[in-house]
Amino acid sequence: MKYADEFRDRQAVAARLATLGEAATRRWTIMEVCGGQTHNLLRYGLPQAIDAQVELIHGPGCPVCVTAAATIDRAISLAQTPGCLVASFGDMLRVPGSSLSLQQARARGAAVQLVYSPLDAVALAQREPARQVVFLAVGFETTAPATALAVLQAARWGLTNFSLLVAHVRVLPAMELIAGDAACRIDGFLAAGHVCTVTGANVYEDFVSRHRLPVAVTGFEPVDLLDGLLACVRLLEARRPAVANAYVRAVSSEGNRHAQAIVEQVFEPCDRTWRGLGTVPGGGLQLRSAWSEFCAERRFGAADGEAADGDSRCPSARVLTGQMRPTQCPYFGRECTPLAPLGAPMVSDEGACSAYYRYGRVYA
Repeated sequence: MKYADEFRDRQAVAARLATLGEAATRRWTIMEVCGGQTHNLLRYGLPQAIDAQVELIHGPGCPVCVTAAATIDRAISLAQTPGCLVASFGDMLRVPGSSLSLQQARARGAAVQLVYSPLDAVALAQREPARQVVFLAVGFETTAPATALAVLQAARWGLTNFSLLVAHVRVLPAMELIAGDAACRIDGFLAAGHVCTVTGANVYEDFVSRHRLPVAVTGFEPVDLLDGLLACVRLLEARRPAVANAYVRAVSSEGNRHAQAIVEQVFEPCDRTWRGLGTVPGGGLQLRSAWSEFCAERRFGAADGEAADGDSRCPSARVLTGQMRPTQCPYFGRECTPLAPLGAPMVSDEGACSAYYRYGRVYA
């Protein structure tokens, strides 16, 4: 498969491993922010292959995992409201709230439907004008443009039965929070390539300047991941904090300006509670006042108070900030499995615990 096979080529991987071994004079600690990267790192056995040169820390880069339990609870409450239907992506249905997931609520009669895109939810609202369709909107900067487009489409069609429960999160504020922690021991970051296709690589320049930590924009195939790691290690060895774009076939300096403009038109930054991290200043997106008619919380009321982040035994905060590997959790693979998750990192396909369960149980 063109554009995939050449980035999974064994000889290309071996060459980069050798180059990385020559480039590193010490073991560096690097955090990959994206859960998709975590999965492929483990899938291809790269943490073991580079263990002498790089200690990988897996960051909070799964938007499903960090969606607050209170948001899930509010979605369940809406799905149980007569005349309402809640639509969202498949991963979201299994994420536990304070007592139930949307999937469990559906089994008890709540109106919950899986959709593949925000526009599917708009189409659903158009087909069923007697029902209020609420789209639980999650994701990083990668999915926010599609959600914004759904709002514009709903407005164009004059729909009054479509609204959003917005849980979109932004990557850079979370990196700010982690880098600003006094206990942070990260030497550099791998930035999520798909997020950067929208935001552009230059968005990290100010972050790098202030924190003096290099950031390498990185893709997802094994060659991409090693290119990103090598770029980051070379910057560290040169003691030169900078932004390196190791994913140039997809990411430009300025990003997708059309997508940025759509998001800017519909959303504005806001503080948001991330599961495991607490309130992240500027860590979310909310609808601008001009689009408040599509805000589910305005239409139906906000959640009552805060909710606990699921099962209290789950140490998701430590996992999501890289202070604990999933395999160091006493419940990993025993009480907590993908079929019976205690916390969100085991639920999502991009969650670190799920990745370790699937690929990395030997890497402790």
